[in-house]
Order: sequence, then C-alpha cells, then structure tokens
Amino acid sequence: MKIRNRLRTAFTLAVCTTATFAAEYHVSVKGNDANAGSMSKPFRTISKGAEAAMPGDTIIVHDGIYREEINPPRGGTSDKKRIVYRAAEGEKVIIKGSEIARGWTHVEGDVWKWVCKNPDSFFGSHNPFRTQICGDWYMHCGRLTHTAQVYLNGSPLTEAANLDEVMKGAGSKPLWFTNDNRRPEDHAGSSVDLLDITFNGKGAGCISAASFSDSQGVRTKTRKGQTFIQQAKSGSWVTFENVNMGKDTTQVTFSGLSDTMGLQVEIRLDGPEGKLLGICPVGYTGDTWELKWKTFSAGLKRVSGIQTLCLVFKDLPAPEPNAKELIIWAQFKDVNPNEELVEINARETVFYPRKPGINYITVSGFTMEHASPNWAPPTAEQVGLIGTHWSKGWIIENNTIRHSSCTGVTLGKYGDEYDNTSADSAEGYVATIERAAANGWTKENIGSHIVRNNTIHSCGAAGICGSLGAIFSEISGNHIYDINIDKPWSGYEMAGIKFHAPIDMLIKDNCIHRTSRGIWLDWMTQGTRITGNLLYDNGRQDLYMEVNHGPYIVDNNIFATENPWSTLKDRSQGGAYVHNLFLNIIDAKPDGRQTPYHEAHSTKILGLSKIYGGDSRFYNNLIGGRGLVDYNRMEQPCTAQGNVYLAGAEPLADEKDPVIVSEDEAEWSLFTADDAVLLKVKLPARVHDENRTFVTTALLGKTEVSGAWFEHPDGTPLTINTDYFGNKRVSENPGAGPVPMQGSCEMTFRVWPKNKAR
Repeated sequence: MKIRNRLRTAFTLAVCTTATFAAEYHVSVKGNDANAGSMSKPFRTISKGAEAAMPGDTIIVHDGIYREEINPPRGGTSDKKRIVYRAAEGEKVIIKGSEIARGWTHVEGDVWKWVCKNPDSFFGSHNPFRTQICGDWYMHCGRLTHTAQVYLNGSPLTEAANLDEVMKGAGSKPLWFTNDNRRPEDHAGSSVDLLDITFNGKGAGCISAASFSDSQGVRTKTRKGQTFIQQAKSGSWVTFENVNMGKDTTQVTFSGLSDTMGLQVEIRLDGPEGKLLGICPVGYTGDTWELKWKTFSAGLKRVSGIQTLCLVFKDLPAPEPNAKELIIWAQFKDVNPNEELVEINARETVFYPRKPGINYITVSGFTMEHASPNWAPPTAEQVGLIGTHWSKGWIIENNTIRHSSCTGVTLGKYGDEYDNTSADSAEGYVATIERAAANGWTKENIGSHIVRNNTIHSCGAAGICGSLGAIFSEISGNHIYDINIDKPWSGYEMAGIKFHAPIDMLIKDNCIHRTSRGIWLDWMTQGTRITGNLLYDNGRQDLYMEVNHGPYIVDNNIFATENPWSTLKDRSQGGAYVHNLFLNIIDAKPDGRQTPYHEAHSTKILGLSKIYGGDSRFYNNLIGGRGLVDYNRMEQPCTAQGNVYLAGAEPLADEKDPVIVSEDEAEWSLFTADDAVLLKVKLPARVHDENRTFVTTALLGKTEVSGAWFEHPDGTPLTINTDYFGNKRVSENPGAGPVPMQGSCEMTFRVWPKNKAR
C-alpha cells in the first residue's frame, strides 16, 4: 500500500510539474524582443515568440500589424502538447508579407514610379519582383508574371504585360509593371510545331513540314488529317531535298504553333552547317486549350531554283540583363501615392516552417495577407501564404487568409532535387509518389491536419491545396472565394480546394464561390467524404474528380453553378453520389492514365490502373443538366436509384422507377440577401412517392478496382442519415436532394452562413 501511494504521489507531481512548465508568451507592437515575453514585458515579434516556445506553450499576439515571416523552429510533440499561436481574444492582429513603399515620383497622368537602388538590401533573399511564376503544369500564356503585387490602401493592382499598357493611363483596373527583361520560363523546355512552309518567289512551291528527308531529334504527329512536326526542340533539325524555291525568293512563311515562348528557326542551304539564308522566330500561339496555327514570316537572302533546304531549331536570343536597380511603374488614378498607403510584396510566406516535420502547431485568429509564394504543383515543395510543409497535426482555424500570389493554405510535400522535373507527365508524378513513400508518407508521420472556419479569398491559384501531405485531414467550415479570377496565366493547380492523394479526408460544410473550379480532387481519392458543401458561381466545375479509383462519398452538397462547362466533371470510378443537388451538366468519361490505388485507410499502394469509367453510384439526388446519360457508355456498370431528374435531365438507362419532373413543375434559384445565401426550391408532391431508403455501407458495397468498402475511416459501417444542415432525416422515406422538402410547397432555405436551422 505504501509503495502504491508513493507511485501515485510521484505521478501527481510529474503531472503538476509538466503543467507548470507550459509557458504563455505575449507579443505586442509595443514590445521588445529583449523582453521576457510576459504580459507586462512582451516580445516585439512573433518570430521571437516562436524561438522561445516549447511543446505545450502558447504564444498570444496582441492588436497591431506585424510585418514578418514566421518560420517556426519547432512544433509540439502530440495533440495535447502542441505549440499554439493565437490572436488575443477580441483583438485584431494582422500579419503581412508586404512592406510600405514610400517615395513615389510622378511620371505623367496617373502614372508614378518607385525606384529601389539596392533591391538586395530591401528584399533580402527573396525578391518577388524578380521571381516569376513557373513550375510543372503551369502555363505562362506567353507573358512574364511575377509573384509580386502592389496594393493601394489594401486593394491590389494588376500586373501589366508591358510598360506601354501602364503608360496609356488608368482604366477600370489600375496596372503596375516592373523592369524585368526576362522571358517567361519554359521549365520543360521551349518547342515549336510546324505544319507547312511557303516561299514568296515566283513559281515557288509550298511544302509540308513533315515531308523532310533527314532529321535529328524531330518527330511528327497526325491530327485532324494534318501531319506536322511536333515539339521540335533546340538543337534539332530537318532537311528537305529538291525544294522548288521559284525565282527570287526573299521571304519564308511558316504555319506554326507553340504553348511555349518558342524557338528561332534558321533557314540554311544543304545542311545544318550550310549557308544561312535567314532566321524566323516562331513564338507563343496559345495555351494547351486553345492552340491554333498561326503564320510567322522572315526575310531571306535572295535564292532561286531547286535547292536542298535545312531548318535548324535554336533557342531565342537571350534578353538584355536586368539593371541592378528595381523600378515599379504604377497607375494611381486621381491620388498621390505618397499620401496613401502603398504596399508591395516583400516576403514569400507569412507562416511557414522551412524545415519539414514541424508537427502539432495551432494557428488561430489572425488576418494573414500579402505573401508571394510560387506555383504549387504536386511534384514540388508546395509553399503557401501559410503551410504545413510535410508535417503532422496542424490546426489552422478562425483566420482570414488573403492576397496570396498563388496559394493561401498548403498541406503539401517536401522539396528535393526532383522538384518541377516531371515533364508534366503522369509517370513523373508516380515517381514523386514512390519517393514520398520512401520518405515517411504514412498516417503515423504525415497529415491529420484540421483547416476549419477560415475565410480564404483573393489568391492567385488556389485557396487550399496539397499533394500527399493532406492525408487523413479535415477541411471544414471555410468560406473560400475570389480564387484564380482574371489571371493572365493558366495551368492545372487552380481551384478553391485542390488536393492530390486525399486519402480518408473529410471536406465538410465549406462555401466556395467565384473560383475557377470549386473542389478538384486529383489522383488517389480513397476513403474521402465530401459532404454538406455549398458551391456556386464558379468557373469550369463545382466538382472535378480526376483519375481516382475510390471509394469516395459525395453527399448532401449543393452544386449550383450554371455555366457552359459542367457541375461535375467525372474522370474517375468508384464514387458514391448521395442526396446532392446537381443543377448543371454531369460530364463523365474514362481516362487512360495509370494511377495508384491503396490498401483501405492506408497510403500503401496495391497497384496501378487506368480509369475504365463507371462503378459509380447515384442515390437520392436532384439532378439537372443532361442527367446521367454519360454513364450509359461506361465500361463498368453503374447504379442509380431514388433520384429526381429536373427539366429534361435523363436517368441512367437501367434505373428503376426514376422520377422525372418537367420544367413547368419545378422551380429553383440561388440568391443572396442580407449577407446570406438562400436556396429557393419548389417540387411537385409526387417526388415523395418513390420509396427511398437510407444509403449504407451494405448498399454501396465495394469498389471494382481498389476492392474497398464505402465506410468510415475507422473501418466501421456508415449510414447517410443526415441532411445538408446536419439534421437527422425522416427514417421511413428520406427525400431526394440535400435539403428536407415536404409536400408540393415552395420552400426557401438559408444555406450560408450555415446552421442547423432552416
């Protein structure tokens, strides 16, 4: 008994000692980093608090503006011993990645300029006005764009393509430009396609670019009946024999295209080292989605008759080096910038650990803005305004995250020598996954983050993104808007929420609007649930499911975007769609890419498979657009039951007893009033006649390719028995769609801000 009492006393002392050592540090704009960090003698910078904090400690930041980048040197050791960064209760704390730009000189009209004689001193190691956006799967669209930004009284200006645009005077969107002479980087190398070649000499012929007799490093392709040289690179060449140059040819014209900055084509006689007749640049003609043949012409030394002609592809000449001083020209309509607040991006991030493996951190209650992270593809380290950097157990909550050059929040991978070297290929990403598996990609080491109740807006590429590092995480209650709006570049990593490898994730109760895409889940979506989200007024899609094998569940969502594209773009298999509202087109197709599938609730890869299409389940949805007709063409069978088809939408071919509602019988609209989003729906009473059941694990079964059950992440069976608001559904006959409809009456629901009351 005495021994037991001694043990109990020792344990109590240990607990009390641990609690005693949990410190609370304070930070204030009136503080000093030489202080002890107490309430009465606070630190001046959050970074000093980060330096002092140990697992279990809390850093409380008080009212004010902090211009710094927080690079936490350590994290917590568990969920109970995390390091917490939070704004003081009821106080407004703003952390900025910008600095104030003072000393503007008037040029003319609305145009002013700011000159920085020593950029290295002002910006340090990261100068966003000399950092161009680039990386795997990024499309520069023929112009140089920087990670920098200029703000007038908190509102961003727009970067111009050239100085002439700025000098024309301010329009509806004020512009800025900087003196950077470089061209956009073609990270996978510059290339051109050539279709045909014509000459201006009398009697000269036109030849197909693909009709060469000899070549080096050149391939051809046939598309839409046209055969052409495809993606000729610098150093390659082609030779044509017996070319009729006619009489007195002095000009050549190529039909070419490129989604890079292009190359210059040397026109030579006889061979690659032959006499140079002329040089013709073939430049950017459009991004991948809008490539069109354009003509490019150049003068030649006079030549006549039948000749052997050689085209040699070479890099464009290097531009002039940049001057040391940095100049920014900007339009300030009807204001003197020296009398206003003008800020410019100066730091890459606001809150980001430079080392991976900084675990169990909470960031709560801040406004974080004005960061300049670069493009965040899945094959590179993904830096955001705030990011977790290949770690575990972060909580990012109750913040406003805005004005990031690319991404607001990143839950991404680590960086290594292979960053941005995938050649934009599926094979390149598979290699990335294999390296990650060897670098600790498991539930024990990575992911399990919570990103909740944040407002995320005005980000260049994505609100939240992550490749591999977001596994087992929760994204809930966030308001995400104005993402990738009116940008002069394009690519494949742009959405309100964009994840690669969302394994056993929960994406719940988010509102996403005015984004280029709403939610985009790309590769290895398995065990994930997308539930109770509101998406509207987005660009190409509300939801894009790309090359996943499932199982994944999409339930009780409102997909209300109306556009020429689609509400749901499905290039996956093994999905279950339950109690959703799809107001627009569902676009489904197979995909030939080989992508991984996993052991249930694990990152362990079991194999690779293409997307056959199908193996999808649609239960109790309200479906508009053209309905489910695309799934009739899939290789794998699909299941549909209990759905209501609106205004001409067609059911699955073998669906039993679908309810089809004419346009005259149904009404629906989504609108805003008093800072709320309202959904107005009217359906005939007969939509309730169908005998529907709750959707369960037993009903959904297993997926064909991955062989996994539709179940909770802990492996227990699930029942989908709540609605969009989280309320329990009527057990006897749950209605179709995400909101509880009764009879034939017209009903209006407040769907955002979200609460359980209708």
